[in-house]
Amino acid sequence: MNAIILCGGLSTRLGEITKSIPKVLLEIKNRTVLDWQLLKLKKIGVKEVVLAAGHLSEALQREIGGERDGLKIIYAVEPERLGTGGAIKFAWQFLTNPNGPTIVLNGDILTTVDITEMLKFLKPKSDGVILGSLVPDAAAYGTLEYDQNYRLLKFKEKEGQHVSGFINGGFYIFNPHVAKHFPTAAAFSVEYDVFPKMEELDVYESDKPWIDIGLPERLAWARENWQEA
Repeated sequence: MNAIILCGGLSTRLGEITKSIPKVLLEIKNRTVLDWQLLKLKKIGVKEVVLAAGHLSEALQREIGGERDGLKIIYAVEPERLGTGGAIKFAWQFLTNPNGPTIVLNGDILTTVDITEMLKFLKPKSDGVILGSLVPDAAAYGTLEYDQNYRLLKFKEKEGQHVSGFINGGFYIFNPHVAKHFPTAAAFSVEYDVFPKMEELDVYESDKPWIDIGLPERLAWARENWQEA
């Protein structure tokens, strides 16, 4: 099982908090965000992880090195700003087994979702599975629209309505043939330039605790309240 963690963003929303430290190295309950994610990956037998790095990659490599908690760490340092899709495409070249399924995680999310259960939802001929996380207030997020068979139809833009909804959890499991959907361009968005090309991307619904720590108030909440189920 391959794994890529996207951790090359500029983190501008966190301001001074991430001026000299990548988001993925912020501490939550005596563990970095990265450590929380590696723990989940290790539990399902992942042996190595590709870090799709960019901004502050030197600090990341200096802190983590080539191994963390028994997992081999491989760095895919983007030569320029590539966007979420471009970062995945670039990191794909560093996978040891590109012919197997690949887990892709945004480097600023925490979730207690059971990866083993999510893997059961991965159909061999599908493009993959996207985590649909239920949040009590989806006003600040775009939501997912999908049919009764959980096939993703489209991403709905932020509507500003303070209602619960299933959002893009920033957690994907892709089958190897998704690489055919990558544009020839180096920089692009996975949400807007790749997902619309996928006709067989399924949504895994989860009401497990989930948070994106990309805003100061969310980071503060996680530091106070987060706990792994």
